[in-house]
Amino acid sequence: MKITTTYNSDYEYTSSTEEGQKVKIDMKDKGKTDMSPMQLVLSALSGCVAVEVALMIQKRRKKLVDLRIEAEGTRRNETPKGFTDIHLKFILVSPDATVEELEKVTKLGLENYCSVGNSLKANVTFDCAIERP
Repeated sequence: MKITTTYNSDYEYTSSTEEGQKVKIDMKDKGKTDMSPMQLVLSALSGCVAVEVALMIQKRRKKLVDLRIEAEGTRRNETPKGFTDIHLKFILVSPDATVEELEKVTKLGLENYCSVGNSLKANVTFDCAIERP
C-alpha cells in the first residue's frame, strides 16, 4: 500500500492513493475545514471496525438496520501527543441479534479483525529516506 502526501500550505496537505482517492488534512487551530491526522486515525479505526462488525452480523444472518460508532481519544499532554486511550461507543440496531451477539462481534471486530486497531497496538517499524528531485 502506498500513500503520497502533498504540501498545500503550512497547515494543509492532501494525501492520495495510487488509484487516485484523496483525503485533505487540516492542522489549523482555527477555521479548520478538514480533519487533523489524529482525527483521521479515529476515523480509520471506527471505519475499519464498522466494516468488520457489519460483515460479522450479516454472516450470522442477522439484520443490520443501523450502525454508528462514536470514537473518542484521550491524548498525552506532552509531545508526541499520541493517544493514551480510545473509547468506542457502538450504536447498533439489529432487531434479531441479542446483546450478547452484538458484544461478541464488536469485540472480535476490534481485537481480531480490524487491521487499524491491530496496527495501533503493534510495534511498527518506521524507516525514513530523503529524496531530492
